Formats: sequence, C-alpha cells, structure tokens
Amino acid sequence: MQQVTTTLRLETYDLRAAALGVENPLPIFRDPNADMPVRTDASVPAEDRRQLGWQTAHRILPYRMQDGYDREKKLRAFAAVVLENEILRATFLPELGGRLVSLRHKPTDHELLERNPVFQPANLALRNAWFSGGIEWNTGQFGHHYLTCSPIFAACVDSPDGYPVLRLYEWDRVKCFPWQIDFHLPPGASFLFARVRLLNPHDHELPMYWWTNIAVPEAEDVRVLAPAATALRGGGGAPLSLVSLAPDGSYPTRMPFAQELYFRIPENRRPWIAALDPHGTGLVHTSTRRLRGRKMFAWGMNAGGRHWQEYLSEPGRAYLEIQAGLTRTQLESIPMPAGAEWTWTEAFGRLEGVTSVESALDACLSEPQLDELHGRFDQVTRQRPAAILAQGSGWGALERRRQPSRLLVELVFADSTLGELQAPWLALLETGELPLHEPGAWMVQPEWQQLLETARSDHWLHWLHLGNMRMENGDAPGAVAAWRRSLDRQRTGGALRNLAVAEQQAGNLNVACDRLHEAWQTGPQMLALAIEYANLLVKCERSADLTAFVGGLPAAIRDHERIQIPAATAALRQGRRADVEKVLQREFVTIRESETALTDLWFAVHGRQTPPPAHLDFRMAQGPTSG
Repeated sequence: MQQVTTTLRLETYDLRAAALGVENPLPIFRDPNADMPVRTDASVPAEDRRQLGWQTAHRILPYRMQDGYDREKKLRAFAAVVLENEILRATFLPELGGRLVSLRHKPTDHELLERNPVFQPANLALRNAWFSGGIEWNTGQFGHHYLTCSPIFAACVDSPDGYPVLRLYEWDRVKCFPWQIDFHLPPGASFLFARVRLLNPHDHELPMYWWTNIAVPEAEDVRVLAPAATALRGGGGAPLSLVSLAPDGSYPTRMPFAQELYFRIPENRRPWIAALDPHGTGLVHTSTRRLRGRKMFAWGMNAGGRHWQEYLSEPGRAYLEIQAGLTRTQLESIPMPAGAEWTWTEAFGRLEGVTSVESALDACLSEPQLDELHGRFDQVTRQRPAAILAQGSGWGALERRRQPSRLLVELVFADSTLGELQAPWLALLETGELPLHEPGAWMVQPEWQQLLETARSDHWLHWLHLGNMRMENGDAPGAVAAWRRSLDRQRTGGALRNLAVAEQQAGNLNVACDRLHEAWQTGPQMLALAIEYANLLVKCERSADLTAFVGGLPAAIRDHERIQIPAATAALRQGRRADVEKVLQREFVTIRESETALTDLWFAVHGRQTPPPAHLDFRMAQGPTSG
C-alpha cells in the first residue's frame, strides 16, 4: 500500500489587513428587470448573443452591502487551512470565502498564483468589498461572490484511498441552493483537483452561474493561451466584439486599457487555459467539459489600470486573471433544471518549458484520466465530513429546520451555528409570529415570505420585513402598502426610505428626494442614508438643498468621501471651484470599478488636456477620457 503523504491542517496566515468594517443596514433591492443589457457589435455571431444578459442584473438581498472598510492596514492572523503533498502546498482562507491564496510548487519553490501580500477591500464585488489575488469561487449571480469577504464552512473528509480531502461549502441565500467544492491532492499528484457540486433543490428552474477566477502574476511577455482562434472582447467602454487571437492577441501587457477576452473554444476541444512566460512555464487550468468557458482579464497599461493594480495591493505588484465558467461569457446565466445536480472537476498545476500546452497537458493529465478521476471522486462528494474545520453562517441550519429534505447530510449545517441573526426567523417558524427585534438580517426567500404573510404578528417591523420581501419578489404595490402599514404602527426612517426607493423606481425622483428628507429627519441618521440622499439630490440637480444638507451633517458623516463627492458636484454647479479642488486632494477608499466620478470632476475644473493626478485616476476605458 502506498504511503500517504497528503496532509490537511490548520494554520495561521499573517497579512497586513484593512478593517472590513460594519455592514450597510439599508436593503438594496434588485432591478425590476432581471436581464442586463449587453452591447455587441455586428461581428458577434448570433449563437454567442443568445443568452447574453439573461438573469444577470444586480441582486444583493438578503445579503447586506459591505462598504465600511478602510485603507489602514494592520497585521492580522487569519485562520488558514493547508492541503499539502510532496509537490503542492495549497493555502485556503475559510473566513474570506474560501479563497485559495497560495498554491506553491514545492520542487521549484515557485508560487503559481498571485499571492497578494495585503488584504485590501475595494469596491468590485456584488456586496462592494472584494480583494485581489489567489483563486476565488463565484456562483449564483453574475459578479464577484456574495461571500468573498465572509466566512464559509470548511471540513475534512476521509477519502477511501486514505488521504484527507478539504471540503468548502455554504448555503446561497439569494437563489437558495447549497454549493460544495471538494479539494483532492492525492499523494504524488502534481495537480490540485477541485470537484464542484451545485444542487437545485427547487421544483422550478434556477438561472445558474459559476466562474472560477485565478489571479497569476503579470509580467512582460507573459501570454495567456487557450485552444481557440477567436475570442469575444469587451472592456474599454466598447461593445462586445469578435476578434482574432493571432498573432499576439493575448499578451496582457500589450493591452492599452482594461479588457476581457472570452475564448471561443470549439465544442469538440478539451477546455483549458494557461498563463505562461516566454520559456513556456506557468500555471495551467483544465476541467471536465461541463465547465466550458474560458476568459482572460487584464487591467491594461493606461494610468487608471496601473493605479488599480497598486490600489488593490502594493507598489510594484501586478496580476492578471485567467478564468473558467459554465457559459461562454460571464455576461449570462444558464438554466439549471428543477432538482438537478451538476458536478465537474477542475485541475490546477504547473507546466515548465513547454512549446505546446495541449501536448504537455495530455502527457501529464490526459482528458480520459481527468474524467476517470472525476468519477472516482464522486464517492467522497457524498460522504459526511470526519471533522468541521471552520464554521460558516447559520442560514443553512435555519433552512434545514424549515425543510430538512432540501439539504444533504454530507453538508453539515449544525444547530450550533444558529445565532442572533437567525433567532427571529426561527421564532417565526416555530410560533407563527415574528418577534419585535432590532431589524438585523433581511430575509426575502419566497417560502419565508409565505410564513410572514400569514403570521400573527402585526408590529412595524413585521410590515417593514414583509414590504422588503414583496419588493424584492416583484410586487412593488404590495411593498408600498406594507411599508405604509409599518408607518401606521410606528414612524421609522427605514419605511420612509423604502418608500423613496419605490418612488425612484416609478421615476418620481423629486418625490423620492422628499421621502429621503423625511427619513433623515425621522432617523436613525446613519451614513448610508445620508449618502443615498446626497446622491439623489445630485441627480435631481438640487444643489442648494445638497449644500445645506451637507453643511448640517455631523463631521463624521460630512467628511466621508461618499458625501464629499456629491458635495463637490454641487459646488461645481454653484461655481465654487476651490471647494472642488479641496475634495480632489484627498485619498479615496470606495471607488467603484469603472467609476469616473473623480476624473470627471478633475476635467470639469482643469480641462481635458490636463492629466489628473495618479490618486484620482481609476479609469478603465479607452477614448478621450482614457489615461
């Protein structure tokens, strides 16, 4: 019998880390249109347009925004799980979405991934906070995952072959399904294997999404390769277009601005993607065929792209991403039938000195070998863990209490994970009444809405929650009625704010402004509400009202960048350029990917011929506003 040399252990992982801060308590409702418009030019074939934008519009609830972070980094010891054999050492951070932050090739002492030396959240994920580096696992909805900066479950499973397997899993609260990844690193294996499992527990179809995002170091003449002659190119503000990859279309450092390439791999070709240096050395990723899409993302060489690289890490650091997904592009979802189970296996490894990626890959891990491993791993996928290594949220345990048959015994959602956030909803389930409590966590799952619709409770919070559920599930008139009943029972800023959201969706922006003013006056007077009100005043061009509002704010709120940016816009409209200049001198924390508010203000004051200072330049587009 072969000696087992694979180990799985807990360690600490030290990083200089910014504080994540508190979550935003305001519910962010989905767009009434579930589809996202995607611009394409005439070159994109009809077969590639068919699903573009389907079920990809922004969705957040019941999660809350994570927008309270800063840029003051202090040394922090993260809990890490390390899976290791003679060849590879993989380090995961369960408290940060299970991010694989390091994959070390031990014989050469070479890091295969971009190993970010800091934890610095920035505004790129579905819930705002995101950090760069390593490999992240994105499911459920288009964008960086809801739990990318949140804890998930980690467990040890004993393989029948005698080596330990790492399992990461959680319950998705938006589309209400469990997901699972089992990581295998058999003794002597030169590839790390990730066997992914998605389950649709519903009696209806789910729009499903999955993309694995792999960050690798960017360097001169590093090239991204895939078995495709053409790609769909996006980025730079241009529509999606069909481009040829010959002769040098996939060198990231030759791209003038941020771009993404979706490789058009033929159906009869094995899917893979690799990032290799001029000597043919680097990371290769392949998978079984369910995971058919491959993508490259690069920040580009303009000033804004270079600033983003350092903003997310440190000066001198740069990375690119190679990615793999269920669909040809990230700009679409795929229908997952009721009751379906989807599995696939991904493999991550090192190639050295190769001239043909496909030939080298076939020699060290052929497609039949990977398919055979995928089948062998199935038994482990259905085993209960031997030990829980890290705890996720209590929402899976709550769902198991509501309907045990929807969850699998091999995904352990223990009652011990039920806590303060789940307590009111557990009480609703067990007593038929929602207790009066601090608003706490939102819930929009249709089954819980049905419970609340018939509950005996009749206080302001009952109707506030019910209004949120109705709004998120497409019943705006019902939501407005519920929020008004909430106000009848107790006047709260939360209900008034939500009525303002309904007015905005109806196109009544000035009425919405008045509602937000009422919400502010009613309280609580929180930063998130002030930001919403300030931005809406800008949209309504009520500069005098905005200036007066900002002038009356407490200093801690008035000085926040998300108040100062709209205040600077009002100052510009009122001819107070010195006030705009003062705002533009500060450092910024929560600028959104593709946001140009800062450079727009700069150019409005200085003209378009004067380049903005580096700390303001986050532009990712080509054209007159590019760096």
